[in-house]
Amino acid sequence: MSEGARVLEADPHGAKVLLLADGTILKLFRRKRLVTSAMIFPYATRFASNARKLAALGVPVPEVIDVLRIPELGRDAVHYRPLPGVTLRQLAGEALPEERKRRLREAFNQLVVLLHDNGVYFRSLHIGNVIVTPDDRLGLIDFSDMRIYPWALGSYLRRRNIQRLYKVATEIEWIDLPFILGKGRR
Repeated sequence: MSEGARVLEADPHGAKVLLLADGTILKLFRRKRLVTSAMIFPYATRFASNARKLAALGVPVPEVIDVLRIPELGRDAVHYRPLPGVTLRQLAGEALPEERKRRLREAFNQLVVLLHDNGVYFRSLHIGNVIVTPDDRLGLIDFSDMRIYPWALGSYLRRRNIQRLYKVATEIEWIDLPFILGKGRR
């Protein structure tokens, strides 16, 4: 499967994300601890489950083809078709017309509120994990560590959910905090 693949992401333990010859992606997951919930509910399975749940909310996500166990590597993997588009971070680095930037910022904040209102707790939420599709919709990638509660998030979890955005100066400008926290919905 990985013959002719290009490594898109790696760490000291090896390849993490491979672009396969057919244009699909193979994302490899390793267990970081000996005893972990990933033994029962592997990260690859979480990725596929979260993709289904997000798609049900109308959020564009990669199309999962298969979830795999690769015993010889001691890893789980998810095979998927990538979500077409570019990351919001890539676009933010370009000289965008102010009107387009305003529309994207508004769409990003609406996406965050949609997630929060539907119980999605996604601590890895940042503009590098948001894809702007060719039809200008915002989708998500890299969501295996997401939790989805059966209730809307309260203000404490909403604040925690966006903390990562505050760690990067260029990402703070994408947040409309009163809107996200429900105090100024338009």
